[in-house]
Amino acid sequence: MRSLPSIIHLDMDAFFAAVEQASKPSLRGKPVIVGGLGGRGVVSTASYEARKFGVHSAMPMAQARRLCPNAAFLSGRFEAYRQVSELVMGLLRELSPLVQPLSLDEAFVDLEAGPYGPALAAADHGTGERLVLALAEDLRADIQRRTGLTASVGAAGSKLMAKIASEQAKPDGLVLIEPGQERVVLGPMPVRALPGIGPATEQVLRRAGLNTVADLALAGEAELVQLLGRAHGTGVHQMSIGLDDRPVVADQDAKSVSVEDTFEVDLADRERVLREVDVLAARCVRRLRAAGRSGRTVVLKVRRFDFSTLTRSETLRGPTDDEAVITETARRLASQVDITGGVRLLGVGVAQLADYTQEDLFAQAVREEAESGEQEPVAAEAEGAAEPAAPSTPHWMPGQDVHHGEFGPGWVQGSGVGRVTVRFETPWSGPGRVRTFAVDDPALEPARPLPLRGSEGGPDEGGPDEGRPDEGDGTGG
Repeated sequence: MRSLPSIIHLDMDAFFAAVEQASKPSLRGKPVIVGGLGGRGVVSTASYEARKFGVHSAMPMAQARRLCPNAAFLSGRFEAYRQVSELVMGLLRELSPLVQPLSLDEAFVDLEAGPYGPALAAADHGTGERLVLALAEDLRADIQRRTGLTASVGAAGSKLMAKIASEQAKPDGLVLIEPGQERVVLGPMPVRALPGIGPATEQVLRRAGLNTVADLALAGEAELVQLLGRAHGTGVHQMSIGLDDRPVVADQDAKSVSVEDTFEVDLADRERVLREVDVLAARCVRRLRAAGRSGRTVVLKVRRFDFSTLTRSETLRGPTDDEAVITETARRLASQVDITGGVRLLGVGVAQLADYTQEDLFAQAVREEAESGEQEPVAAEAEGAAEPAAPSTPHWMPGQDVHHGEFGPGWVQGSGVGRVTVRFETPWSGPGRVRTFAVDDPALEPARPLPLRGSEGGPDEGGPDEGRPDEGDGTGG
């Protein structure tokens, strides 16, 4: 265990919702809820204004609408969150090369491995703590200056205590736990405060009369091993007495990239399932490419009407980010699944990630087949040739970035009955005006997210075309 609180844990406050508020001036100070907007959708993040009404993450979206009907309900913009995350992680790496991201909005940092390591090593107890506090406060200030967002930071002598400190610091705060005070801090906490203790383990411990972390420490290792097994019991006992020697591991890599959707009505039609797989595969590839990755194993996840969940996977000859290959593989996996009774949830993912893409002969064959028109045509409902497919109508999602040829950048407030409502504003403007268009208005296009701030708190240098779609990329934001 360290004698100085040189491990920090940073956690951005209500990250997805905060990015939306920073991007959309009209939403600042108002309740914002990000997540799945369908009947079975769940809340991903709620702003602190929404949390006052009892809304929290993982809550069914229908319940959130009842609790806070006047909130802004947004579908989320992964690209925008990733951009802000990369900026924040860059600031952390200025403090140390040992940065361990846990997600887009939180990470551990080992200060002893960075440029301030020698000063910390030479400092006495009080001086070292003051230096850690100064570094953490400067970090929080830099994040707010660069993004307009707030972050909570915990500092301690271990990852366990740094994480607990950041929880105590929320929102927009800084807490330092002095080495040696671990058991004093942990003792009164419920057992669920320790990582690795979920609802099932909590019930086992409660039946044994163990409700707080202090109870776990007093029970001793032998009793916990008897209750939880050798590995889990030993680990829980170590944490209960504040012992945690896990190192900060730099850039701990994601093992997979995946997306999934829960449907309002169970899907029982095979062709509908395959169409949804196509959509999910395209979204998964966009995330894969945004991360600069490729993958070798395609994974399909299916949750059936009875809540049973199964996965199917297929490993390709080499890593790929080719949408045709990933889609075709996911469709093949879906064709093998029994959908009798209906499907509640579908997911498509890619695992065994790599930083490069091998040229895949199968990918080339699929592309050539598509280009030559040799794929089997969709069967016509009537005799004779099928009618040409009608042009698809744009599907505008609440919160989506758009650009209008006359009015400039904005975001979708809502759509329906052939109309789409857009508020025209930017992260550095005041609240903007609202206008309504036909959903197929040719002047309205999907757009990339605008930067929240530049180095001086205004728009980044980028010229008047910032926020317009990239040429050749019809997907937009």
